[in-house]
Order: sequence, then structure tokens, then C-alpha cells
Amino acid sequence: MDPWWKSAVVYQIYPRSFADANGDGVGDLRGIINHLDHLAGLGVDVLWLSPIYPSPQDDNGYDISDYQNIDPLFGDLATFDELIEGVHERGMKLIMDLVVNHSSDEHPWFLDSRAEKAGPKRDWYWWRPARAGMEPGTPGAEPTNWTAAFGGSAWEFDEETGEYYLHLFSRKQPDLNWENVEVRNAIYTMMRWWLDRGVDGFRMDVINLISKDTSLPDSPVASTKVFPDSAAGYVNGPRVHEFLNEMHSEVFSGRDDTVLTVGEMPGVTVEEAIRFTDPRRREIDMVFQFDHVWADRGHDPWKLIPLQLTNLKAILGRWQAGLAEQGWNSLYWNNHDQPRAVSRYGDDSPAHRVASAKMLGTVLHLHRGTPYVYQGEEIGMTNYPFGEIDDFRDIESIGQYAEAVEQDGRSPEEVLAVLRSRGRDNARTPMQWDSSAQGGFTTGKPWLPVNPNYVHINAAAQHDDADSVYRYYRRLIELRHTEPAVVNGDFTMLLPEDERLYAFTRRLDATELLVIGNFTDQTVKAEIHDATWSSAELLLTNLPNPPADLTLAPWQAVIYRRTVPHWSQS
Repeated sequence: MDPWWKSAVVYQIYPRSFADANGDGVGDLRGIINHLDHLAGLGVDVLWLSPIYPSPQDDNGYDISDYQNIDPLFGDLATFDELIEGVHERGMKLIMDLVVNHSSDEHPWFLDSRAEKAGPKRDWYWWRPARAGMEPGTPGAEPTNWTAAFGGSAWEFDEETGEYYLHLFSRKQPDLNWENVEVRNAIYTMMRWWLDRGVDGFRMDVINLISKDTSLPDSPVASTKVFPDSAAGYVNGPRVHEFLNEMHSEVFSGRDDTVLTVGEMPGVTVEEAIRFTDPRRREIDMVFQFDHVWADRGHDPWKLIPLQLTNLKAILGRWQAGLAEQGWNSLYWNNHDQPRAVSRYGDDSPAHRVASAKMLGTVLHLHRGTPYVYQGEEIGMTNYPFGEIDDFRDIESIGQYAEAVEQDGRSPEEVLAVLRSRGRDNARTPMQWDSSAQGGFTTGKPWLPVNPNYVHINAAAQHDDADSVYRYYRRLIELRHTEPAVVNGDFTMLLPEDERLYAFTRRLDATELLVIGNFTDQTVKAEIHDATWSSAELLLTNLPNPPADLTLAPWQAVIYRRTVPHWSQS
């Protein structure tokens, strides 16, 4: 019998931007509870909460100072228990974001580690002296030339102890030392505590970075940047599979049939993903890979390039083929780190926003894997009209802007053009619930401005509108629940060289589905030379008029179904 999560759909909630019940301008747990019926009505099976733990909020909660509590910004443990109860009552599950590659520098573990070199928790983090022959704290004295994701060196000098600590992200996010068994056991104890409380699994943040090359080698200097790319020292490190297998044994053994584990893995390859997700290896259930979200980015990060559909199809097709026999895909267009899908891959103009949002949902949800819906995607929310750098709140965008303008000599407008289009804050503007002030998100001043288009793009306007994005997503999710070919059918890419249409078939026994999405604002005929498809059952389309002779209107999507003999080939 297939694991339950293969036919499931996951909905990601970014709590600070979802719904604010107390008027302080920041979303909270009570706000989520108040909108559970919106999620249950959509038909999703799992809710994934981005971090709600106590945090200084340097990286919006991905810097955790207490792993076993709730940040007062969001509520308390009693309210969390109420949320779990409400989720379970509606037949859904809830998974937590697990951030254990690093903690906050305000976590008691790090405070103890930082206190003295001979302290019992010194080895819970990565501490190193200055480079041999260099004065500690001076430029170039860092232990290695590794870079931090948010800009600058990955090493921060601590004047009190005269050593550096490693932080692959913000300087306020020191990396935990997974080589230390005490660290691992403390993490496993914490994870079991949440599961015992009713949590149904974890989304694991950058979990393939937890194992470092303990020699901490310098990276090849392959660019003119002061700090070159350092991924080889920590991406898919030497003990990462060992650590995840140990985690499975210590935390999930005996609970395998009820929990979901998904690992966010920047830089993961298809081959590595097979190893991570092969159930016989007992590591995790599925991975988040990043290949397809780089399909519209070139070597120069400050140059916008148009999406080449053939490139996107080649990437997603490779992942479909690679995990066809072993492992499992996570399917997503956007999340809290990516811009809005309809603005990025579709057309967010009033004429085509609804159609293109539905088309993107159709193409994604009909792939083989578990789809993830990011909050607001189900109503077709768009990117925000950001102006100057002061409009942004994201630590990554602000850091990258400073580095690009001040160190690399880029023009502010050149950098802003990319941040407006690709910046993470696009995904983090508040959820648009209705047409009242602040989109119904808060009665106060929102921590990040609400997109002004909330007046006509909001959930309340879509719940009872049979032609809305929300209602269409409900039909897509229902199709996954009722048509086995969507879950288990073989995947075959069609028209791989077509820059306008994304087409593929799904085949399970005698049932075959044909899925086509038009990624343009032009009418396009699908050159699929099989006349029987034109007379097949039209399961779903996103426009009022069915296509004639497989000729799709702008941004149209179609799903056909037919019965074929077992011996027949597509």
C-alpha cells in the first residue's frame, strides 16, 4: 500500500503573513485557527508551518533561540495545542519547520558555547582560530574563504575568545556541529517532544548542509569575489546520509505510517535525491530541489532573463524520470523564498492572471510527486510593486543589495530591478482575505505592506465564485484524491522542444491522461499526432471554451482522459 503522503497536497503557511488576530500587524496562531475552514474547504491534506519558535527574528524565525516553545509574537503552547486539535478535527495534518543546521546566536546552547573555550558546549558549534600567521579579526584572517548565503564571510570573529564561529547564513545563525553526538541527541529529543505533542512531521530546512568536511578546506578561488563559492565544503557532506538515517531510527521509527518528512536541499542532484528518499534507506520521504527555480536565472545574478520553457521542461522532466522507480518528488512553483508564480511564470495582468494561475496549477499538480501550495497561490496572488531598497524587509535582499552596489559596483536600479522581480519579500506580503482595510489581514499596521490589488484579489471574493482560482485549485486537489493515475501513473514528456506548450501524459494500467498548458498569450495548436485525444474525455480546463483540435487559447490548460488497452503505447 502506498504511503498516505503520495496522494496528499501540502499547504505552506508563513505565519507572520497569514492572518493577524490581535491587531499587532503580525500574523499569529489564532489567525490561522480562524481560517482553518478556508484550508479545509480547499481540500489540502497537510499544513506546513514556517517557524513559530522563539526567535530574535533576524531571518524571520529561521534563527531559533528556543526549540521547545512558541514565540509570544505568534501565541503560546496552549494556542498551538488548540491549532493542532482544529487541524486534526478537519482531517488534516500539521508539520513543523525544523531548522537544525543552525540556531540563533541567542540560543542558550550558543551562549554557553561562546562563554569560554574550555566550556562543555564549546564543541556544539564550529569554532576555529584565525588563519595561521594572520592577526585574528583582520581581513583575510578568517579560517577559510567560505561565503555566507546572505553576503560576506561565513566566519564571524568573537573578540572575547579570539576565535571565529561558522555561519553559513546570517552571523546571528551559527552552525551547529553535527559531529558532536550530544548535539544530535539534543535535537532528536526535541523532535520526539513535538511529535508526542501531536505534530505530524517536519519540513527540514537546508538539511543537506548539516555535515561539513571536517578539514574545512578553502574553496577554489574561481571568481573575483572576495569570498568565493564554498558549497563543496558542506553541501551533501560526508556524513549526511548517516545522520539522517540515525535521525530516522531515533525519532521516526515506529511512526513511519503517520508522519511526513521532507528535506529542503539546495544543490541536491537527482542521484543524491534517490538515495535520500529511497524508503529502504530510511532517511526522509521527499526532497525540495532548486534546479527548476533557477531555470530563469543566468550566470549573472543581476540580469533578468526570460523563462525558456524548454529548459524548465528539461529540468522537471529529468527529475520525473530520475525518481520514477525510487524516491519521490516534491512539486512546487513558489514558497516563502520564491517570488509569486503567476508573476514569474505566468501573466499577472488583469487580462490573463486568472487563466495563467490556473494553468500553472494544472501543469504542476499533474506531475508525479506531492504538490505544495504556498499561501495566496490558491487565489492567484501576485508580486508586490516594490520601489526603493527601503521598501524591502528581507535580510537576504538587503544584504545582497549592499554587496552588489557597494562592493561589486552595480547600479542601484540594476539590482532593484532583479529584487523587485525575484526578491523573497514578494512571497511574504500579507495574505489577502477580503476587500476591507489591509485586505482583512490585520486591524493594525502590517509588518509588510499588503499588495494594493487586494481590493479585487482576495479569498472572500473567490470562495463562492465557481470560476475563481480557489475553486479551480479545489478541483485539481480533488482530482489527485480520486484519479489514481495522477498519483502513480508513469510520466512521459511530450513536445520537449516546444517553447510555448508544456505537454505530457500520465499512464496507469488502462487509464491515460494528457495534460497540456499554454505558457503564452497566443493561440497555439498542440502538434500531438494522435487523433483519438481530440475525442477523449475532457476532465478539466481552465477556460469556458474547450479547445478544438487541441488548439489552446492563451494560457489555457487541459486535462484529457482515455482508456487504452494494456498493450497500447501512447
